[in-house]
Amino acid sequence: MTDQIRTRFAPSPTGYLHIGGARTALFNWLFARHNGGKFVLRIEDTDQQRSTDESTRAILDAMTWMGLNWDEGPHFQAQRVDLHRQMVQKLLDEGKAYVCTCSPEELEIKRKEALASGRKPKYDGTCRDKGLAKSPGSVVRFRGTETGVTVVEDLIKGNIVFNNDELDDLIIERGDGYPTYNFAVVIDDALMNITHVIRGDDHVNNTPRQILLYQALGFEVPRFAHVPMILGADKARLSKRHGATSVMAYKEMGYLPEALVNYLVRLGWSHGDQEIFSQKELVEFFTLDAVGKSPAVFNPEKLLWLNAHYIKEATPERLSAEMKPLWPAGTDSSDEPFVRKIIGDLQPRAKTLVELAQAANFYFADGVTYESEAAAKFLTSDVASHLKEMAGELPAVSDFSKAGLETFLKAFTEKKGIKFKVIAQPLRVALTGKTVSPGIDDVMVTLGKERVLRRIEAAVAFIAKKA
Repeated sequence: MTDQIRTRFAPSPTGYLHIGGARTALFNWLFARHNGGKFVLRIEDTDQQRSTDESTRAILDAMTWMGLNWDEGPHFQAQRVDLHRQMVQKLLDEGKAYVCTCSPEELEIKRKEALASGRKPKYDGTCRDKGLAKSPGSVVRFRGTETGVTVVEDLIKGNIVFNNDELDDLIIERGDGYPTYNFAVVIDDALMNITHVIRGDDHVNNTPRQILLYQALGFEVPRFAHVPMILGADKARLSKRHGATSVMAYKEMGYLPEALVNYLVRLGWSHGDQEIFSQKELVEFFTLDAVGKSPAVFNPEKLLWLNAHYIKEATPERLSAEMKPLWPAGTDSSDEPFVRKIIGDLQPRAKTLVELAQAANFYFADGVTYESEAAAKFLTSDVASHLKEMAGELPAVSDFSKAGLETFLKAFTEKKGIKFKVIAQPLRVALTGKTVSPGIDDVMVTLGKERVLRRIEAAVAFIAKKA
């Protein structure tokens, strides 16, 4: 085995990339990067009925979006089946595997009999010493060790001891001639020189069987690390009822990849009390020693908080690129400087990019739609003269910057002998249609003089029509 650390992520292309799978990929990626190693991507597509090219593409897109670049691959397991079959034949030739012709019906009867008599429902070895030849529908089983123990030296959970007499004579080649998962994964990990297998702890019971296969084939056994499950708030395994479980669903909901990465790595791993990490820091700090033994609970609110932080920290240029597919239909976002100003106004208070896009509607609108309560309360006849006078004076304002507008508004209210709050909300409603928005001067600068004038004049006309 190589001296260089090599990890892998090996998803089955039977659906989207699940949050749990994404965290497993992330831990493998970080461990490889922290140790100057290699991260290998392998697509385990031997389930021909359920594997699809669409799912493969979805997995690759999700990993790319998260920034989990791979050094080798993607390798496709289905293209390696001849290699797996050679290894099956090697075990048969060495007497370490045997052909089994027990039918599924017979196996079910044996299983029920074992359970009824209080025994573990494992294969009883009917065909173990018959020396049968392959025939249509027959399978190949690994001749397991019936004495002693197999110890899984888990880098997260510590040593886990399994009695070999409780392990089944594992099927390594199905009746259709395809290798089983437990066999193919051993061959591929061994021949790809994978040094560390980091995966979910739902695989713990597979590991002793796989260790015995490594040993029977003369391969060096890699180090194993089993990561605890991700649970929902009800402590059940994370599923769709707890919210979105697909990585790309979070992209569509307006989450930034660095927020999801930061959140997922903290599900079961910690570095002191630090909550927010750059990618560079994650690579520098990540070790398996700091991965917890207990399941982690998925908290959508914490993820939302992180996303708001990263939106606030991002440049408007970056967010503009991320938001291109998220603007509501019909939005003309072609004026890039205008779009960036809008984003700059809204990003301090947005929790998702979808929320930001929805909040931006009033900037793009040709005319303002007033919220009924806001219009009734603030677009009244007693402010009409103030708004009309302001519209008359604004064209002469040469400095239409935040500072210039602050100076203008201060001078305007002093001349009128009113406090700013008298005109503040009517002006806000005239410009945005709402009572809550970014600062009025920020909104005015972003809209620009022409739009501001049109909207104030429209509000004056609205008041006159209402009177």
